[in-house]
Amino acid sequence: MRFEFTEEQLMMQQMVRNFAEEVVKPRASDIDVTDEFPMDIFKQAGKLGLLAINFPERYGGSGADTTSAVLASIEIAKASAAVANICSSIRHHLFCLYHYGTEEQKEKYMPAMAKGELIGSFSLSEPGSGSDASSIKTSAKIDGDEYVINGNKIWITMGNVADFSIVFAVTDPTKRSKGITAFIVDKDTPGFSVGKREQKLGQKGNPVCELIFENVRIPKSNMLGKEGEGIKIALHSLDSGRIEVAALAVGLMQAALEDSVNYAEKRTQFGQKISNFQLIQAMISEMATDLDAASLLTYRAAYLKDRGGKFTKEASMAKWFATEAVMKHTTNAIQIHGGYGYCKDYNVERYFRDAKLTQIFEGTNQIQQIVIAREVLKQWSK
Repeated sequence: MRFEFTEEQLMMQQMVRNFAEEVVKPRASDIDVTDEFPMDIFKQAGKLGLLAINFPERYGGSGADTTSAVLASIEIAKASAAVANICSSIRHHLFCLYHYGTEEQKEKYMPAMAKGELIGSFSLSEPGSGSDASSIKTSAKIDGDEYVINGNKIWITMGNVADFSIVFAVTDPTKRSKGITAFIVDKDTPGFSVGKREQKLGQKGNPVCELIFENVRIPKSNMLGKEGEGIKIALHSLDSGRIEVAALAVGLMQAALEDSVNYAEKRTQFGQKISNFQLIQAMISEMATDLDAASLLTYRAAYLKDRGGKFTKEASMAKWFATEAVMKHTTNAIQIHGGYGYCKDYNVERYFRDAKLTQIFEGTNQIQQIVIAREVLKQWSK
């Protein structure tokens, strides 16, 4: 396995770093306070090709690999986890379309999404269905040449600003998970509306809301993949999305480490810099070591994905380890900053709030442990 990046990856990383430092970072605190979707930053990311880094050029992408997308997520997350999540969410939707969409669907949505001209959302979770995706109740019933969708979705990232949503609905309730199908539903379809917007702890500016479907009629051509493939599509895309979540956590951890070291070197107590105190050094050394471990797990998962093989276990390992680590070390970053770390004058309190979501979305960390154990047991039983 290579332990150095290619020249192309390093050039891309530097370009994204400049964007994050010059455009995203100066706005990060304001986005957190106003909780408004940063449409201008989103469109700039599209113009720079950051929304579709690892997709073919024929669909508006940059033709790069998953490692490049990971490097981009890390750099942006160092400046703003919310903006990093927005960009990676678009790649999540592009992933579904690229692997399961018809050529007509790809051409209609992917180039415009890559440019930042269209926004998608991923509608899976429901009030009674979170980790157990197979228990969704939203239905899609055939009626002639159309499907009629009814139901509610919650926790939908960018649902209120999205131009369309990939909606998972039950087409055959007798088949449970194999009776779920994915559909593309445009926002101007009659009966499709936005409900409550959630007030989140962190990652402000990246809206999450309820979507409501009341007798929403869509043509059969809006089906994504085949009938009954919904759970397959969801799980495949979630594997990919978990790599991006791990990258986001790595970026947050890098920011927390840098801020902690800088503060410890400047802050004096008892006549010396607090960086001389062994207990501060212990927190910094553990933070740095976990950062390296999380980074390597994330790069490995990205590498395996690009090779075209199965990467379920490795994606879950990266997501689980990186997000547990970032929650621990953003907490320690506040501790290093003391009372100042608990106030908004310093960014570490935002890192702490932003980190918590990484343990929950794209499958809770408890689900990741189940996935990892299942995959390990499969290997040993062969």
